Amino acid sequence: MNASSWTTAAYLIAALLFVISLAGLSKHETSRAGVLFGVIGMGIALIATVATALESASGLGIVLLAVTVVIGGAIGLWRARVVEMTGMPELIALMHSFVGLAAVLVGWNGFLEVSSGHTDLTGALLGIHHGEVVVGVFIGAVTFTGSIVAYLKLSAKIASKPLQLPGKNVLNLGALVAFAALTVLFVITPTWWLLGVVTVLALLLGVHLVASIGGGDMPVVVSMLNSYSGWAAAASGFLLSNDLLIITGALVGSSGAFLSYVMCKAMNRSFISVIAGGFGAPASSGGAEVTGEHREIDAAGVAELLAAARSVVITPGYGMAVAQAQYPVAELTRQLREQGVGVRFGVHPVAGRLPGHMNVLLAEVQVPYDIVLEMDEINDDLAETDVVLVIGANDTVNPAAAEDPASPIAGMPVLRVWESADVVVFKRSMATGYAGVQNPLFFRENTQMLFGDAKDRVQDILAALKGHALT
Repeated sequence: MNASSWTTAAYLIAALLFVISLAGLSKHETSRAGVLFGVIGMGIALIATVATALESASGLGIVLLAVTVVIGGAIGLWRARVVEMTGMPELIALMHSFVGLAAVLVGWNGFLEVSSGHTDLTGALLGIHHGEVVVGVFIGAVTFTGSIVAYLKLSAKIASKPLQLPGKNVLNLGALVAFAALTVLFVITPTWWLLGVVTVLALLLGVHLVASIGGGDMPVVVSMLNSYSGWAAAASGFLLSNDLLIITGALVGSSGAFLSYVMCKAMNRSFISVIAGGFGAPASSGGAEVTGEHREIDAAGVAELLAAARSVVITPGYGMAVAQAQYPVAELTRQLREQGVGVRFGVHPVAGRLPGHMNVLLAEVQVPYDIVLEMDEINDDLAETDVVLVIGANDTVNPAAAEDPASPIAGMPVLRVWESADVVVFKRSMATGYAGVQNPLFFRENTQMLFGDAKDRVQDILAALKGHALT
């Protein structure tokens, strides 16, 4: 078997491992194995690629390759060790930008290689190659700048509110029409300045698409950028005649698009509007005015409620992640269950700023998988629940979504926590959530507010519970 056959076989094995990895990641119980299969597949792919490159590399090329692998690996290990779970959304967005930039560079290299005469392509095949170049550069450039803007918004380095330029939809549509026209021109007459115009156009479109999206919708944006990075990788695979890049790019692109579709349904948003960059536009002037007085409770009072409860549901949000409250929450869950209290978690599909963020946090602290339920699985049981603890969540438990047609989040499916006997909301203040929408839940008769750092308050509840005989 020659070297090319060995590489093809290695790529096929890696691709199969990636498919198995995705299947494993679809369930809590198999997620660890799924991650392991993905790591092994990537290791095989990397070794095969490096081995293939070394066959034709010069001395300088080998040195550059080694330096690149060492630097990239060191940065990856460092970031993996130091990043907090709350920083994962912006880190992933930044990683997507690298995939986009790589696609742009691969596309430009493919063009320069042909323009310098280093190709055997002629006729229709040459035209197809030029089409691959311009499409790869366009998708990569949109992903590159769009991901950078997403990173800046998620890390609060720029404002999360949507950019509302006059006629923004016309600008987006015009950019796509211009891209289609430039693609045709480039295939007919491939010149560097045409490819340069496409690159600049795509870079600006990427900025505008994501800047036009409000901060409350960023979980879907991260998912869509993941999909874009996959298609950018697939485009690079066609240019490099690399089957593995094509397969993995298609896997990432399609899975990211499907996840985005699921999340859009969970938020009652239009999938097409996300792709078009129309997401985040204000739906109305703000809905009905929220009036009333809130009631406060202390940790001892919450402990009394829990001591008398038979069923408890905890609905986590991004605030729990910021406070690192998952550790005492897991301990609270363990103590209550040991005393015969039924404890479950209700996780909204877009809780946090990254799909699956809350599930990972809870798995990290050994919360049993079988008591972590999705919104659709637990919503009908909330009316029979004694106490609901809302820890760091806001928009995902907002009754205005179901009751106020004028609300900016009207129609968004939410956890109906207000149907339970008692609701305790953990918050630092009465401020609105990430979407900037006031929550009338705070003023309900069966709702009480527990103010302060979520981690500290849960620890206070644990201390207070020691003085109660749980029944």
